[in-house]
Amino acid sequence: MKKSSVLLLALCSALVFAGCGDDEEAAETPVAPAPQIEVVNNTPAISIEEEVVDDGSHEGMYRSELTNEWIAEELKDQRPIAAMVDNEKTALPHYGLSQYADVVYEMTNSLANDGITRLMVLVKDWEKIDQLGSIRSTRPTNLVIAPEWNAIVCHDGGPFYIDDYLAKPYVDNFSGTFSRVDNGKSREFTEYICTGDLDKNFESKSNVSKTYNEYYTGPHYQFVSSDSEINDLSGAPGVKDCTRIELPFKHNASKLEYDPATNLYMYSEYGQKHTDPGNNDAQLGFTNVLLQNARYVKFDDNGYMMFHAIDFQRDGWFITEGKAIPVTWSKEDEVTPTRYFDNDGNEIVLNTGKTYVALIPDDKWSGLSVQ
Repeated sequence: MKKSSVLLLALCSALVFAGCGDDEEAAETPVAPAPQIEVVNNTPAISIEEEVVDDGSHEGMYRSELTNEWIAEELKDQRPIAAMVDNEKTALPHYGLSQYADVVYEMTNSLANDGITRLMVLVKDWEKIDQLGSIRSTRPTNLVIAPEWNAIVCHDGGPFYIDDYLAKPYVDNFSGTFSRVDNGKSREFTEYICTGDLDKNFESKSNVSKTYNEYYTGPHYQFVSSDSEINDLSGAPGVKDCTRIELPFKHNASKLEYDPATNLYMYSEYGQKHTDPGNNDAQLGFTNVLLQNARYVKFDDNGYMMFHAIDFQRDGWFITEGKAIPVTWSKEDEVTPTRYFDNDGNEIVLNTGKTYVALIPDDKWSGLSVQ
C-alpha cells in the first residue's frame, strides 16, 4: 500500500474525537487535531495517447476536461468550483444542477439521520451561474477529493474537523459568502451561489487564483476521442445490462434509471424525480455513473465521519449506455485524480457528458442494486 494511504488509515484509526454540537455549521474548538494526510505524489499522471479529434467545426473551442464537451477556449485554464449542495428534503428543489453541473458527487454526509447524503457539484463554466444550490457546509472527505480537480470549494462553514484540511496549501475555499434568497424556508436553506457572487469572492480573496495553479496535475478522466465515438462497454470483462441503479442511501433513497432515448441515467430521490425549477423543471441526468465502495472512519457519536477517499484497489462499478462493468478504483493522494480500472487492468474510457460519482460506505455496499 502507498505511503499516503497507510498514513491516513493509521492516523484516522487512532484518533478519538470529542463530539460536536448540534449546529453543524458552527466551528467548534477541537480537543484533538483532525487526522493529517501527507501528500506523496510520486506516480506520474497517466498520459492520454489518443489524439482528440476536431472536425474543424469548433474553432475557438476545446473539449472540457470535466465532460469532454466542446466549450469556449477562454475557459481552458479556468479552475472549476466544487459547490456543497444540501440534500435534505427540505432543501429541494435544487437550482442549477441540470444546467451547470459537470460532475456530481453524492456521499454519506453523516451516520445520523439514516445516513443522510450531501452533493458536491463541480462546475467549470461558473460565470454563467444564475442560481445554484442551496449551499451548505463541507466535510473532510470533500476537501480530500476537490483538490484532485484543483477545484475551489464553495460552502458555508462546517464542523471543526475540516480546519486542518482548509489549511492545506492545495485547498482553496469560499465560505458563507453567497446570496440569501427568500424562499420561505428557514435560514439554513436559503443560501445560493447567484450571479456575481463568485467574482466578488475572487476579488476579496486575491490569493485564490481563477486559473489552474501548481497543484493541478492535468486532465482527470479519459474520454472517447471524437464526437462520433461511443463506448458502449460491449465485450468488456464482466459486462452486464444496467437500466436501474438503486443506491443504499436509506434517508433519501436515491436512484438512477436509464432513458434509452437520451442515453442518460435520470436521477430521482425521496420518491420523486429530481427536477430543476431554474431550468424549466428539467430532470437531472448523467451519461456516466461511477460507484465506489469506500471505507470510512466514525469521528463521534453525533454521526460525523470521513471516507477513506485515498485508498487502493477498492471495488466499484462503471455504468454507461445501458451497461455496467465491475471496476477497481485507487487514489494516491489529494492532488492525484481517482483512477478506475476494468478487470483486465485497463483504465476506463468515459463517454462525453455529465458524470455522477457516489461514495458508498463499505458496510452498505451489499445493499447497492445494479440491474
